[in-house]
Amino acid sequence: MNAAVDNQDDKTTIVPKRIAIVGSGVIGCGWAVRALAAGAEVVAYDTDVETARQRLARMIDTAWPSLEKRGLAANADRNNWRVTDDLEAAVADADLVQENVPERLELKQTVLSAIDGATAPDTLIGSSTSGIKPSELAAGCGHAPARVVVGHPFNPVYLLPLVEIVGSSATTPAVIDQAGALYRGLGMRPLVVQREIEGHIADRLMEALWREALHLVNDGVATTEEIDAAVVYGAGLRWSLMGTCLTFHLAGGEAGMRHMLEQFGPALKLPWTKLEAPELTETLIDRVVEGTAHQAAGRSVAELEARRDAFLTELLSVVEKYWPEAEGLADRI
Repeated sequence: MNAAVDNQDDKTTIVPKRIAIVGSGVIGCGWAVRALAAGAEVVAYDTDVETARQRLARMIDTAWPSLEKRGLAANADRNNWRVTDDLEAAVADADLVQENVPERLELKQTVLSAIDGATAPDTLIGSSTSGIKPSELAAGCGHAPARVVVGHPFNPVYLLPLVEIVGSSATTPAVIDQAGALYRGLGMRPLVVQREIEGHIADRLMEALWREALHLVNDGVATTEEIDAAVVYGAGLRWSLMGTCLTFHLAGGEAGMRHMLEQFGPALKLPWTKLEAPELTETLIDRVVEGTAHQAAGRSVAELEARRDAFLTELLSVVEKYWPEAEGLADRI
């Protein structure tokens, strides 16, 4: 590998010199922009080169002002990228290959198998899959399948720092360490999932909330705007700093989590929640679509993205201020 290695707080950080992005949709372009901001060279693979070029150029234009506020690497170059439809050329000499093709198992297996055969056995291959297990992803890789891991980010990738790292039973601790070092080199906060499971951690939590939201809309209890307000002005503010478990720990007062569970635990047996999603009828779809259109209030997706990015840029600074190493949380991710 040609990557530069640094060590921060006893955590190895590998700043990659070259990253191969396979698949340049929203997530792939997000990875590319984050890599450029970290000072890496980006080679993107896509079957439609011209469309991919246009898409990536637009995202760079959109993201760069926020990234400048967050802080760029000294050698960051927004023009240090190219797109090719030659997969082998794209992944050659890459320190990290990040796969981002659509969430179809057979397609991902085919693409990952090709990457596996075209790269050195110590090149890390990360998949942005939001739900597929790494053992399934690497099933067609006959060269070095143990270095194929899940590296699941969150949109917008160029701003949100969390990346879930999931290995299979064949993945060694050294590979997990390598993945963590490379993603930290891109300014990410790696969260190692202890064993593979569909949906990993964050998406399983978000899907549970999403299912409940759909039931509330379907049953006429709340509009999409009211549901979002409940999150934005209530739980979401606390979650930004403490997450779910520590928030409930505070709900128990001086006695903490144990008292909270003793007092409110029995309510978990009440039929408040509905774990299965409701049927997506045309009526429900219309309600959700009309509700979010009302919330958008005529603003385009690009306008909403700009608003979101400006908010996240400021919010991340606040979260980092109040989420110090002393809490012990940052020692684990």
